[in-house]
Amino acid sequence: MPMDERKVMSNMTNVVQNIVLENREKLNITGVLDVLSFDDQIVILETELGLLTIKGENIRINKLSLDTSEVTVEGEISQLAYSDKDTIEKSGGFLSKIFK
Repeated sequence: MPMDERKVMSNMTNVVQNIVLENREKLNITGVLDVLSFDDQIVILETELGLLTIKGENIRINKLSLDTSEVTVEGEISQLAYSDKDTIEKSGGFLSKIFK
């Protein structure tokens, strides 16, 4: 399903996204549409509510189920941040720096 169709569908329904962080070591996220990028210091997820960036050390994805829209990330998690994909692409900022 194209991104534009997903945005329209998510705007028509009540989107529920849960983020549970346990001891800054285990992060359970629902409402995940896709994993855009990941390494041991950063994970970028496309979610129902926008892009979610997770930063830290020794990060790994332990569970990934796009059928149920769930992701579990483990490691030393230091930062979570949402951003709008359109804003990032227009500025050429964050994502363009990662993929250089």
